[in-house]
Amino acid sequence: MTDADPGADPSLFTKGAGARLREAREAQGLSLAEIAARTRVPIRHLEAIEQGDYAGLPSSTYAVGFAKAYARAVGVDEVAIGREVRGTGDGPRPATPAPPLHRLNYETRDPTRLPPRGLATALALVAAILLGGIAIWYGTNWFRGDGTAVVAVPAPEPGAAPRQAAPPPAPRPTGGQVTLAATDVVWLRIYDASGKTLYEHELQPGERYDVPPDANNPMINIGRPDKLAITVNGSAVPPLGDGKRAIKDVPISAAALLARATAPAATATPSAPAARPTPTADTAAPPAFRPAPDDGQGNILP
Repeated sequence: MTDADPGADPSLFTKGAGARLREAREAQGLSLAEIAARTRVPIRHLEAIEQGDYAGLPSSTYAVGFAKAYARAVGVDEVAIGREVRGTGDGPRPATPAPPLHRLNYETRDPTRLPPRGLATALALVAAILLGGIAIWYGTNWFRGDGTAVVAVPAPEPGAAPRQAAPPPAPRPTGGQVTLAATDVVWLRIYDASGKTLYEHELQPGERYDVPPDANNPMINIGRPDKLAITVNGSAVPPLGDGKRAIKDVPISAAALLARATAPAATATPSAPAARPTPTADTAAPPAFRPAPDDGQGNILP
């Protein structure tokens, strides 16, 4: 045994530290819950100290600190209790210290929730390929082409001069925005194939009206078509009339106006027949009474 503290009661070392603390607590009529409230030490740790089971404590430092706090709460010499719990006195040596508290509450990651390493690598590779394909599709024309039609030209025959390929005909637009602009005061009515009125108004000079592109075969009724300037997609088309008479039920869709603009000119008026020659005395007489032709010298030709 080590030298006892001169001021300590020798009877304190006849029993373990835990047993002495429990006797002091019971002598004062205190419960472990009350000791825990005074010391702020969990009840399970106080129970371990009373039973001498120091393996249930986080470490030797915690064991000494909790035991000394317990001793102060019940009025026992905390120095002697701390020395005994630390293992330098007559009491039992504390068991192997347990891991710190912050490690006890650590939640171990469940390996069964993680995907296999090979599967994760394969998924990452597939995602990278998809992202690369999307970038190539929208950023280049590798798989979509440049939109130019390829015309196959037959090979020339041996000895024949190469033929020049005819240029493809220009596409003819069939739709677009039709705009009606008044050059003078003019009344007009726009309606569709079912007779539904789309617009009816007296336009002032400079006013305009855009025909809905989705209208069902729009038509016009106007008294002075020569007072109306018409454009399709900003390009002017010929007027609908010369203004000498009103027009009605004339289609004004983009396709109809473009077809009207590209229609061939009216056929020219046929020329008057050539004037018939005035018959002379020689040609007016019957053949039997016409003079016989001669050679100019009085000789009759056969």
